Amino acid sequence: MAILVDERTRVLVQGITGREGRFHTERMLRYGTRIVAGVTPGKGGENVHGVPVYDTVEEALKNHPEINASIIFVPARFATDAIFEAVDAGIKLVVVITEGIPLHEELKVVSYARSRGTVIVGPNCPGLIAPRLRVKIGIMPEHYFAPGNVGIVSRSGTLTYEIAAELTRHGLGQSTVIGIGGDPITGLDFVEVVKMFEKDPETHAIVVIGEIGGDAEERLASYVENHGVSKPIVAFIAGRTAPPGKRMGHAGAIISMGRGDAASKIRALQRAGIEVAKLPHEVPKLVERALRR
Repeated sequence: MAILVDERTRVLVQGITGREGRFHTERMLRYGTRIVAGVTPGKGGENVHGVPVYDTVEEALKNHPEINASIIFVPARFATDAIFEAVDAGIKLVVVITEGIPLHEELKVVSYARSRGTVIVGPNCPGLIAPRLRVKIGIMPEHYFAPGNVGIVSRSGTLTYEIAAELTRHGLGQSTVIGIGGDPITGLDFVEVVKMFEKDPETHAIVVIGEIGGDAEERLASYVENHGVSKPIVAFIAGRTAPPGKRMGHAGAIISMGRGDAASKIRALQRAGIEVAKLPHEVPKLVERALRR
């Protein structure tokens, strides 16, 4: 098993005719992802790497009713409309790669998707990958991943690949890897994904990759402390050396009122019994130790 995807996952690419859409459609197809259609308004009738293109999501679903997931490569100013279109069409998993969607629009679309029973991964995320199933809905460099029993959930793109590569080098393959995105508003959070991993028989250990800003990691720590998780969790928090008061690289890296810095996140996780690696290359050793226990 994996979480969020399975052997029946059939993918629609919204924004397939753009540069990023074309490039990553080819990579996803090559990996084994079953992409059955694409959408770009005004480009209906074309095809991209053998995938038929339609003008609307509704038209794509009429011709391919098996579609149950979508990935959004639409520019930020049009992305919200694309997400609403996918949700209204009844697609239950929408992966939003797009960066730079205004915060108030993210709030609106994430809230609407929840009300309709659609899971949003992102925005501003690298997507997800399930190595055993050969399913990738996103932009992750697939050669870093291998089938196995470690679930990864991450706010960071690049660190996801780096830590997955370290795990793979140590013979610790992955069940499912999910980049939830680094924006202040995301469709999924750490708690929701950890709950999914807890129920997944293929996942034996969980790696959480956090970073400074927001309180997502503290909320996860509070959940684990109060409710417990039976599977071992190992964490890494990026931004330990960030200078106090300096604005950092992206939207989620906002530190306020004594919460959100690396030290407060690490303290909260350790209080909950979660081991925290100081460096990315330490993660495999901590996972191996946790699994032995």
